[in-house]
Amino acid sequence: MKGSGTDYHGKHAAVSLRRAALCAITALSLAYHNRMDPKDYLELIRNAKVYDVADRSRLETAENLSARLDNWILMKREDLQPVFSFKLRGAYNKIAGLDAAEVANGVICSSAGNHAQGVALAAKRRGVRAVIVMPVTTPSIKIEAVRALGGEVVLHGDAYDDAYAHARELEKQEDLVFIHPFDDPDVIAGQGTIGAEILEQADTEIDAIFVPIGGGGLIGGIATYVKQLRPDIRIVGVEPEDSAAMLRSIEAGHPVTLEHVGIFADGVAVRRVGDETFRLCQEFVDEIITVDTDQVCAAIRDIFEDTRSIVEPAGGLAVAGAKKYIAEHEVSGQTLVTISCGANVNFDRLRHIAERAAVGEQTEMLLAAEIPEKPGSFRRFCETIGRRGITEFNYRFADARKAHIFAGVQLSGGLQERLELLEQLRQAGFPVEDLSDNEMAKLHVRHMVGGSSPAVANERLFRFEFPERPGALLDFLDAIGTDWNITLFHYRNHGSDYGRVLAGIDVPEDETDELEAHLQELGYPHWEESDNPAYAIFLS
Repeated sequence: MKGSGTDYHGKHAAVSLRRAALCAITALSLAYHNRMDPKDYLELIRNAKVYDVADRSRLETAENLSARLDNWILMKREDLQPVFSFKLRGAYNKIAGLDAAEVANGVICSSAGNHAQGVALAAKRRGVRAVIVMPVTTPSIKIEAVRALGGEVVLHGDAYDDAYAHARELEKQEDLVFIHPFDDPDVIAGQGTIGAEILEQADTEIDAIFVPIGGGGLIGGIATYVKQLRPDIRIVGVEPEDSAAMLRSIEAGHPVTLEHVGIFADGVAVRRVGDETFRLCQEFVDEIITVDTDQVCAAIRDIFEDTRSIVEPAGGLAVAGAKKYIAEHEVSGQTLVTISCGANVNFDRLRHIAERAAVGEQTEMLLAAEIPEKPGSFRRFCETIGRRGITEFNYRFADARKAHIFAGVQLSGGLQERLELLEQLRQAGFPVEDLSDNEMAKLHVRHMVGGSSPAVANERLFRFEFPERPGALLDFLDAIGTDWNITLFHYRNHGSDYGRVLAGIDVPEDETDELEAHLQELGYPHWEESDNPAYAIFLS
């Protein structure tokens, strides 16, 4: 591709007659496979060539999660594969089954991540050329991972659909073999080896297996194998609420194309599932559960606490689905298997994941409240919250009558405690709004509370640090006292040993010395920021 700035080196020779014939034979074979009896998949899976590159991943107990949920939770650790994802199974099984003449010019795929790495590794082991078409928006960590495996990266388009269309064009132009990420029997069979391993590894009776769904290759392979050998095991698919292509297709009775998909769980963000994977899911999947972003983030934290490993959002889907299943079906004492399908997460997403995990676990609530603008009302509001941990506190003086607060509050009693706290605040006379389920508030507003306040004439700005513990914020306010009006307040619990507060205090000029003497008596490390340019630009 001239002028593309990619690793692609130009066009190859035209398609030979022999190659055209092989393509026709392959197409007929694929059509045959797509019509084959599901029983034939058992043999296809048993003979799958995956272990030249893939490991028999561990099936390990999530001790902490099992104890908390009163069920036996087992995790199939596909995040520990050489490319940190199950995708190399299907990719290698497909490429290994092609003869030398078919792959003479190489293979090609379109992918923004895990499938790309699987194809690149499989092609490297086979000793054939691999062209990987990726959207230009693909994070650099994934691009470099593919290049490190010897893949020739072509960056094209802003989204997967653009990359896919371009890959199919190059497939024809350069006489390459397209490796589909999910809708191919050989790929499905490669992923199905996970189901075979689960049945071999489990030393107890399994009640259900929870499988993430993107295009359907993973669940199609697992379900087709497991249900034909152990029909008593329940197969439960898990999709993000904003990318539920398989659920919508099952409901419609045929594959449907979503107009929009969410990209948080990018490993399963597909607009349309495969025809063959749809057929297999329709026959062998018992139930499909959808989960939201907060539930996925909470599951990622659960997995970390048991394994000290961080999975990608798609890798947390199965645990999120299992937790929702347990709550909705009120089951206990069961053995539930979850597939941790991948760990290719960008480091810069971890802050977002950690921030949303507490809300997803019902261990944090977000609320907005209105308080009277008079000395002591801010402290009284904090007294009503009590000695609960505070994760965030935003406040800015607006006018002489009232002010608004945005707060994050730690909970130990889940939804019931959340409702009780709202009622306590209302009984204390504070108008309050629960924002825990408000997506705009969680994504944007919590970071935008503030601004300048022309009504404040003598504001001085200070940073404080104090030892972090439950009730520490209330203790800090007690120490500050009520002699001066607090005009700005921002606090976030970053999970560290020290809490950090930014506070504005309205101090008449004749009380400056008194304030400074009081701050020295507090014993808290503090720094004045009244001359900070960021304060001048955004807050003063």
